[in-house]
Amino acid sequence: MGNGIAFKRRELPGLDPRHYRIVQGLDSAAALVTEDGVVAAAAEERFTGEKATGAFPVRSIEFCLRRAGIDMADVDRVAYGFDYRPSELDDASAYTRRRFDEVYSPEVMRAQLAERWPDLDWETRFVPVPHHLAHAASAFHLSGFDEALVLVADGMGETESLTVAAGRGRDLEVLHTVPALHSLGSLYGAATLHLGFEFAMDEYKVMGLAPYGDRERHAGLLDELVRLGPDGTFSVPLLGENRDWREHETHAGSLRGLTRLFGPPREKGEPLEQRHMDMAAAVQTALERALTHVLRHFSERTGLRRLCLAGGVALNCTANGVISRSRLFDDVFVQPAAGDDGSALGAALHVHQSQPGTAAPGRMTMPYWGPEFPAADIDALLAGAPGCVTRPYEERAHLVTDVAKLLADGDVVSWFQGRMEFGPRALGNRSILADPRDPQMRDRLNGLIKQREDFRPFAPVVREEDAHEYFEITRSESARHAHMLFTVRTREEFRSALPAITHVDGTARIQVVRRSDNERLWELIGAFGTLTGVPVLLNTSFNLRGQPVIADPALALSTYLRSRLDHLVLGDVLVTRTADPDEGR
Repeated sequence: MGNGIAFKRRELPGLDPRHYRIVQGLDSAAALVTEDGVVAAAAEERFTGEKATGAFPVRSIEFCLRRAGIDMADVDRVAYGFDYRPSELDDASAYTRRRFDEVYSPEVMRAQLAERWPDLDWETRFVPVPHHLAHAASAFHLSGFDEALVLVADGMGETESLTVAAGRGRDLEVLHTVPALHSLGSLYGAATLHLGFEFAMDEYKVMGLAPYGDRERHAGLLDELVRLGPDGTFSVPLLGENRDWREHETHAGSLRGLTRLFGPPREKGEPLEQRHMDMAAAVQTALERALTHVLRHFSERTGLRRLCLAGGVALNCTANGVISRSRLFDDVFVQPAAGDDGSALGAALHVHQSQPGTAAPGRMTMPYWGPEFPAADIDALLAGAPGCVTRPYEERAHLVTDVAKLLADGDVVSWFQGRMEFGPRALGNRSILADPRDPQMRDRLNGLIKQREDFRPFAPVVREEDAHEYFEITRSESARHAHMLFTVRTREEFRSALPAITHVDGTARIQVVRRSDNERLWELIGAFGTLTGVPVLLNTSFNLRGQPVIADPALALSTYLRSRLDHLVLGDVLVTRTADPDEGR
């Protein structure tokens, strides 16, 4: 549904530019699944450079095919993570009827496939999968659980915004759905707009802002945001204030309601005030309260003691941390591409698991499913590259030792290794690494390098054997923290020693690394710990403001050379610029 924004711009000219993102079908991606598991997966934004693009994922598809060494004719089924059917909602107006015909109809996707691969039978190869079923499959089938409760929450699927299912074996049984009119994801998105950020892109900024707010200030308004009902039900009154389809397209009614409750909206770029922080805290509290309300009921009803989370709301690592610490479940799994990019993976997994005799893929490890580049390509790129000095290493141990020294001395290193991660988090192969002990490091990264808001926190990466010492988790819980999707508390005695990765509320969004999952990163953390006594690094994504995470060496080099990053490591080569990037500006 990559033409959703273009359709809306054509049909509804003159809107606030941020309102054009209130559409379905962003974060397009492709994944290839075989009997060997997940062979390849990548988001289209990494190839086009357009962050969160909804464009038809032709480059991602081509990458997956190349990775497997096959052609599209070798693919048995092409699964699609939406299954729109005509409904009363689509007949609400001429606008919604045209939108179904031009954007939502499965025939639109078949036509795009046929345009690129015209000799194949798309009537039989193309399989639409209901959106929430795709999300649920993306988590359950990679969790390694024989049975689990599965909760999917996002803005909306076809008509629903939250689904509770029971996963057993290869089957997913839907137990409960919440219609889009009461969407937790849409409420959070409307709050994101009210606070001056981008809908369906900047919700994590609201999450990061919330700990600066007073959760008690608006405690009396929580029912105005999400009203809890019996048997795990809830409603979202503010979304009912959108009076017609036009207001649904802009959340105009919901935004009026937020203004009534919290005061005037913040314009983009205006200073953040305490009232904005208090509002973010209230919305975050309402979300956590609703999710735990639903999960408590269905955990009691089903007796299931394991949980899978998916959908865009499952990227709210603060809420995930609350759920994890609630002890409602013995184990919690979040598939790292929990947003709509992951629905491509889930659709493929669902269709694959539906085939008789198919074995379950088991618990996934790291989502290193993207492209990688041979050393020869990196050497060719760097040969005579202007503005930098390169130092190749024959021994990995020497590279790790030298980079650890640079980090310990306060330098910031961009780290490009192996296969690219799938999902929004940089998990050690497309990362920026820094010293978490430096109290100025967060401001330095936010202001000079990432060029982003100063309130936003950074994440730590820590080895599995050290995680419990620095953070409030047990050894047995470390596996759930491999993908940077839960906040945990930094142990109080280490909060002052780790200021760059400990948020204002004492929490951190940790990534726990096992040696078997990423040996090079594991060794680097260990070498840094040997030098400093603290085996923890700051890890953030390798990109600059407005840029998707870096996909290839050429973009890595060009980004580094125009940034204020101190060093770049491409594979086994340390790159250092010879001139200040601001010279001549």
